[in-house]
Amino acid sequence: MNEVKRLIFKVDGLKKSYGSFEALNIKKLDIHPGTIYAIVGPPGSGKTTLLGILSGSIKQSSGSLFFENEPYETNWLGKTIKHDEIFYNYGYADYGSRLPIGKIISKLYGKKSNILMKRHFSSSRFKHLWDRPISNLTKGELHWVGMVLSLESDPRVLLIDEYGVHLTNEMEREFRSQLQKMNRRLGTTIIMSSPNEAVVKNFASVIIFLDNGHISKIRSRSSRQSNRSGRSDKRRRNRNNPGRRQRNYNAKHKKSGNN
Repeated sequence: MNEVKRLIFKVDGLKKSYGSFEALNIKKLDIHPGTIYAIVGPPGSGKTTLLGILSGSIKQSSGSLFFENEPYETNWLGKTIKHDEIFYNYGYADYGSRLPIGKIISKLYGKKSNILMKRHFSSSRFKHLWDRPISNLTKGELHWVGMVLSLESDPRVLLIDEYGVHLTNEMEREFRSQLQKMNRRLGTTIIMSSPNEAVVKNFASVIIFLDNGHISKIRSRSSRQSNRSGRSDKRRRNRNNPGRRQRNYNAKHKKSGNN
């Protein structure tokens, strides 16, 4: 009897529309626990919308979404009730644009907020952010705060939008190292979005490609490594077989001569 693999997210027929514009249309998507996923696609492909729905910040127009085999619940206002075990790197903005970052962190972490202030906001580079409201932060500053809170939250599921977009190369390497440690040591499921495949291809175990709100393809690290290995083997065989290399050269130039 085959063992059924446990899923942390299950998506069926998920759609999100804004008026007549359909931002997302995903027929099926399974997310397994303890895995690092990357959602890749150009601006407007639906990456942020998908992460917002998974986090509970956005409610889908139709379709089913399950977290650990349980559907998301709604309150009496019809808003999705968020799971405490899911942390979204831009979710702290839900507390309101006028509230200072320090106040938000105090609400989220209580007494631990003093430790976080000394650990991350004591340097001259970031000290000024503590007392500034969200509305006065740049996109890069918002992203940095979200990444810091992501590492400090110790969630079961970590959702990161626009990974690496607003970070220097040095900061991205440091965050990547910390996220990989979190995944290895704690088994944290990480789902991040990026417009740039190169930033995440050696980081994520599974890459989900979005195009106009649809999944165009899904690639696992093993399949990507297999494809690279196949190309390397072919080049190696050609190097070790001069006759084959010459035949390939002749065939290529014969074909170009006929055009």
